[in-house]
Amino acid sequence: MFNGAIVAIVTPFKNGEVDEERYRELIEFQIENGTDGIVPCGTTGESATLSHEEHDRVVEICIDAVKKRVPVIAGTGSNSTREAIRLTKHAYEAGADAALMVTPYYNRPTPEGQYQHYKAVAEEVPIPIFPYNVPSRTGTNMLPETLARLSEISNIVGVKEATGDLKQISKVIDLCRDDFIVLSGDDFTVLPILEVGGKGVISVISNVAPADMAGMIDAYNAGDKTKARELHYKMRPLMDALFFETNPIPSKAALYLMGKIEYEVRLPLCKMSDVNFERLKKVVRDYGLIT
Repeated sequence: MFNGAIVAIVTPFKNGEVDEERYRELIEFQIENGTDGIVPCGTTGESATLSHEEHDRVVEICIDAVKKRVPVIAGTGSNSTREAIRLTKHAYEAGADAALMVTPYYNRPTPEGQYQHYKAVAEEVPIPIFPYNVPSRTGTNMLPETLARLSEISNIVGVKEATGDLKQISKVIDLCRDDFIVLSGDDFTVLPILEVGGKGVISVISNVAPADMAGMIDAYNAGDKTKARELHYKMRPLMDALFFETNPIPSKAALYLMGKIEYEVRLPLCKMSDVNFERLKKVVRDYGLIT
């Protein structure tokens, strides 16, 4: 159920508010192009600058728009365990299929603190939970041994791994229970992670090229590694371009160029520099997403 190309979807804004109409359109675009799941209120969804009310509403809109056609994995992470429990309860009660919870940031908990954080949420809310390990943003790394302990909790079903470290990811797959789902958190590592036993990706590039990311994973699973490799290298320039500046700024700029959303991000994020915007535009045009 939780595998393949899962999009970490942007949250479109208009005049500083959540643009529900365009958000629903983005969800339809994703489903029409083969995306296997949707993550609202992740990093790419600018969860850090959504109010609690907006966060809840964005999750609710996503669940309503998807209508069970693909899984919804709601972002519910926080550096406060109490807040993570509240967000996760809301997602569960709203009808989300799973929760994605970033490792507690800023506090820098010990491995034991990380374990107790996820254990507390899992005991309070009977929803499948994916820890999200992204040391570049949180300042802490969740070790494979910690994930192995967490994998013994029945509703902690997998992990989004964004370390970019194949040695660590291989160890996670080796130590955790057999049905534990490892998803890539970096588009550029999807293909190698599939090779070592991963099941898919929570993707940024899927915001703008969902059919290609879904097609790469489908081709790999069908045994057509040549096609999968071709799609990987086709997407590589776009993968680079979507990180010319901090995610999701370039993704929103690209979607704006494609005519899908307004070009708005929330402070402290800001629009791309003119130089990088022109670089991005060239990549998007060369890719065939705009004329």
